[in-house]
Amino acid sequence: MSSTADPIFNIVLVSPVIPQNSGNIGRLSAASSCRLHFVKPLGFELTDRYLKRAGLDYWPEVNFVVHESWEAFLEVECPARERIALFSTHGKRSYYDIPFERGQYLIFGSETTGLAPEFHEQFPEQRYRIPIDNRNIRSLNLANAVAITVYEGRRQLGLL
Repeated sequence: MSSTADPIFNIVLVSPVIPQNSGNIGRLSAASSCRLHFVKPLGFELTDRYLKRAGLDYWPEVNFVVHESWEAFLEVECPARERIALFSTHGKRSYYDIPFERGQYLIFGSETTGLAPEFHEQFPEQRYRIPIDNRNIRSLNLANAVAITVYEGRRQLGLL
């Protein structure tokens, strides 16, 4: 589904592999007036029953777009550098430091590998992290990380 409505944020999932996470993020996108971008390759089909189960019966409400590759995403969306926020455990700045604005692109990598090194090279100043206190925990669940970020952005924009 695609909508022309201006989203509060653009949630971009680069090569997600767990359909349940993407289903939950789809539901979050619908609930929070965000557009969800899937960047291939995907580790599942968009018709996957786990994706649908996690998103419940809300999929008709999800404003989403599928891009064949990262390059295709950049070509279609043409996001300004300052409107991009990459999320990585390698980010040096907190997600609280993101200069959130409507239409912001929030970029998340695969659950298993995160974002590839070329993302870090291309956008070194746009990397952010969500703090994790326990050094034995490598990362947060993708759906949780997206939810934390979207609602912090909404808070900063006064949209609660």
